Amino acid sequence: MTETAAITAPRAGQTGLAWALAATAPMMLLTFTMLSGGKIPADPKRLAALIITFVFFNGLFFLMMRTGKTDRYRAVLFSIFAVCLSASFVSHYIEVRGSMGLSEANILECKTPFCHIVIPMTAIPLAFSRTVIFPGTMLGAYAAIASMLVLWIGSSFAIGRGFCGWVCFFGGWDEAFSRVLKKPAIKTINPKWRYFPFALLFAVMLASAAYLAPVYCQWLCPFKTVTEFAQITSVMILIQTVIFVSLFVGLVIVLPILTRRRIQCGLFCPFGAFQSFTNKVTPFDVRIDREACVKCGRCEKVCPTFSIDKETIKEGKTRMTCVKCGKCIDECPKQAIAYHVKGTPPRGNMASRLLFIYPAFLFLATMAGGSIQDTLVRIMRLVTTGGWFTA
Repeated sequence: MTETAAITAPRAGQTGLAWALAATAPMMLLTFTMLSGGKIPADPKRLAALIITFVFFNGLFFLMMRTGKTDRYRAVLFSIFAVCLSASFVSHYIEVRGSMGLSEANILECKTPFCHIVIPMTAIPLAFSRTVIFPGTMLGAYAAIASMLVLWIGSSFAIGRGFCGWVCFFGGWDEAFSRVLKKPAIKTINPKWRYFPFALLFAVMLASAAYLAPVYCQWLCPFKTVTEFAQITSVMILIQTVIFVSLFVGLVIVLPILTRRRIQCGLFCPFGAFQSFTNKVTPFDVRIDREACVKCGRCEKVCPTFSIDKETIKEGKTRMTCVKCGKCIDECPKQAIAYHVKGTPPRGNMASRLLFIYPAFLFLATMAGGSIQDTLVRIMRLVTTGGWFTA
């Protein structure tokens, strides 16, 4: 492949070593600054964790550049991020509170870490009553409301619903389980289920406004299972906990394994439905070159969020629910699908891919870096001292 062909191909495929290294060099500088916070840790364990995380991140980014594959390496980091976030998060709060469960005092004192899933539920009460219906801290705390909102707004303008494929600290769970089987045991799902998250979004927004409480978080969030939930002090809280665990097992583990799809993300999550609208404001989308497409249907079969079907293939685009994971791009045998900058010709190129992947990967690295380093430190502590928690 000539240098010109490498630049103009819809998906560049495998590139030269020098080109891949040159493309990776800026990311190495950015991730080192972000991971280190501008200083080298004095503690040997934390230094080792920094080095391992830095090499791991940039190794995966280099492979993205060298092979032309995106989803293959994104999925590895995305899944590890979710597991490490839960391990680090739960461990931190067991150390601070003695339990992963939220006490009534924690809630009354507004010591609940803010979660992006609650954002649409806060919209109506905030607009009409100037009330934030979440027991969190605005500034100066772990996962403070203001910092999480800034991160969400920035990533939403940059990559839209790519947030759900690159940034969401829960999405890696169903991502990982959707990769367990080589072939799906359940191959057909009624496409009408795509609309359920939007109906649920509408319902929980209205219910949250009516009760001035984050209803989804209180009753329906599967990821309470791997983060935190109210301490079980009543029958009602026990019922809520059973619901959380059941939804996690069903929507995040069992159905993704059987379907090889992200069922929780694609067919249930109201925040995902809400985030779909941000695909209208981001400069990036995924386009299908209708001239190059042979309508083999492989992209439709592998799309984890049901965002491609025969109708969208004919139109040369994806649905607004696309999380920009790159799986369809990796899978296309004719390189007919590509990351695309809106307003440019539909045939993708290397420049469009880089313009999207740089911010997407950097957001992922920013979110994942701290929890992965913390988990590595805890593993090293466990190996050397036999203790997972800090003294």
